[in-house]
Amino acid sequence: MTGSIATTTDFRNTILNGDSVQLMRALPRNSVDFILTDPPYLVNYQGRDGRKVRNDDNARWLRPAFNQMHRVLKWGGFTVSFYGWNRIDLFADAWKAAGFRMVGHIVFLKSYSSSSRFLRYEHESAYLLAKGNVTPPAKPIPDVIDMPYSGNKLHPTQKPVAALLLLVEAFCPVGGLVLDPFAGSGSSLVAAQHLGRDWLGMELDPDHAATASRRLAWHGAGRAAA
Repeated sequence: MTGSIATTTDFRNTILNGDSVQLMRALPRNSVDFILTDPPYLVNYQGRDGRKVRNDDNARWLRPAFNQMHRVLKWGGFTVSFYGWNRIDLFADAWKAAGFRMVGHIVFLKSYSSSSRFLRYEHESAYLLAKGNVTPPAKPIPDVIDMPYSGNKLHPTQKPVAALLLLVEAFCPVGGLVLDPFAGSGSSLVAAQHLGRDWLGMELDPDHAATASRRLAWHGAGRAAA
């Protein structure tokens, strides 16, 4: 789906293909309950199979994207954003400039080493960001979460759904809307769907957007049949 969107009902449970900055500008202010996203790490990533990630070679989109995320997130809402550890200065500047507060840090433990040079890289990281005065979750989750290998079959940096379920359950209220402006193959949205939350995905790459749409439709059909 492409094009402008204007009401809170139009964009629920949808994958939008396009520039997420432009798409978020069409969303109402304070309309999203939780943002869970894995944006490009700004490292010009290339997988072992040669696949790359769109916009991973520049930071032009970084501040505008988080400005819009802050605008559409409800007051008192949370965002969990993965980031590139060696670009933390750029990410932190963008988060703070948008108005987010960093209120927690999460480490995702891998069962394998994704690369090895000075160290074996066996974890991913994300920050928990807050908009305004937030209420801590009733049951705080650990800041170290296991991340099983996804196989990266659907996307070169595909995150496993199992590692994201705790985040959605803790930081998105029942009946709330989860936004992922860098949806990739849709893992964050599958986690939201699995837990009965509404979801909205945005993805620049048309092939990944199509993959995410098929994946969410398949999982949705499975839930309906259960």
